Amino acid sequence: MKDSENIPSLMDDIGARAKSASAQLGFATAERKHAALISAAEHVWRDRETILEANRKDLEYGREKGLSDAMMDRLALDEDRLRGVVDGLRAVAEQADPVGAVMAEWTQPTGLHIQRVRTPLGVVGVIYESRPNVTADAGALCLKAGNAVILRGGSESFHSSSALHACLVRGLRDAKLPEDAIQLVPTRDRAAVSEMLKMTDTIDVIVPRGGKGLVGLVQREARVPVFAHLEGIVHIYIDAEADPEKVLKVVMNAKTRRTGICGSAECLLIHKDIAQTIGRDIVTALIAAGVEVRGDDTLSAFDGVLPATEEDWGCEYLDMIIAARVVPDLDAAMDHIRGYGSNHTDCILTENAATARRFMTELDSAILMHNASTQFADGSEFGMGAEIGIATGKMHARGPVGATQLTSFKYLVTGNGTVRS
Repeated sequence: MKDSENIPSLMDDIGARAKSASAQLGFATAERKHAALISAAEHVWRDRETILEANRKDLEYGREKGLSDAMMDRLALDEDRLRGVVDGLRAVAEQADPVGAVMAEWTQPTGLHIQRVRTPLGVVGVIYESRPNVTADAGALCLKAGNAVILRGGSESFHSSSALHACLVRGLRDAKLPEDAIQLVPTRDRAAVSEMLKMTDTIDVIVPRGGKGLVGLVQREARVPVFAHLEGIVHIYIDAEADPEKVLKVVMNAKTRRTGICGSAECLLIHKDIAQTIGRDIVTALIAAGVEVRGDDTLSAFDGVLPATEEDWGCEYLDMIIAARVVPDLDAAMDHIRGYGSNHTDCILTENAATARRFMTELDSAILMHNASTQFADGSEFGMGAEIGIATGKMHARGPVGATQLTSFKYLVTGNGTVRS
């Protein structure tokens, strides 16, 4: 679709159909939703060649746009990644259905029996960039939570997302659930995003998943409530009592496994007492692996380290680049994280349990880790099967947003002719 003048009516229609579908999904049985997700998984695997061919078109489009290597990695699919999509759909299918779960119940002295139960949010709008697997993850999680979803993928992943979306729709059809429960905006035109942000009559919450530019745009312009998923400015603090072997394993994995994901480490903070020993060793190893290290005055004296600028502190590179600085103690490390972090994921490497406890108690990031790679900042690694993103705000959902986090609640109050005196 190319005619921008038709986009408001297009989005109005999509919203109305999503709202209608959400009314039916709100009381759909767990068995129907399970069947839809299992069927969708089977369709993804059966149609993997079609999906990979669509992905090749997107990769060519990405190359023409001059996407970075990290963004191209986010965009790329292969059989292993499609197997991950299939496994994610199956994992979400097998989770307990959150809808209708009793969160708490009690009886008042008046005789009223009160239950607080989980209920769907309604219609979720998801706006995301590049990664086509988000199509499957977001569709599956919203369905599991009884929500209809409107997906607006990035222009780069248009063909891949469309192919994956078709599999989700076939799953809905096979399970006799409304096909409008999972809709993909059928245009690359950015005007569709602007329309979604003001669809207060039909969309209950917007989830942006992408870079700082996208999330900032959504937060500035949205009239619909937003789950904030900000950039991942991920820090690792290497304490004076860190184990050298763990430092090498964790830091190398956290930076180099996949640089284009939000859990990739972007800044090292090294205690001054180990700067010339463990610090030098890990910086040398990073450079040998092809990582560009941008260091403070102390570290830039090491061979191969480039001088850092103020802009390097608080930068999400999503690339083979990392900032590094020496700090005098834990308090200085935490001050740096508070000043430059994004409240996404931060890690401490230490064998001192008390130091680790202070780090994890006094910092307020959505995810805090001790002696573990920040690449684990992922809903599937938290046992959620998949996630719709990492929420860094403090309202409603925080950290990996899975199916349970995509529900609200209501109160069910039962009496027996009970009246208030």
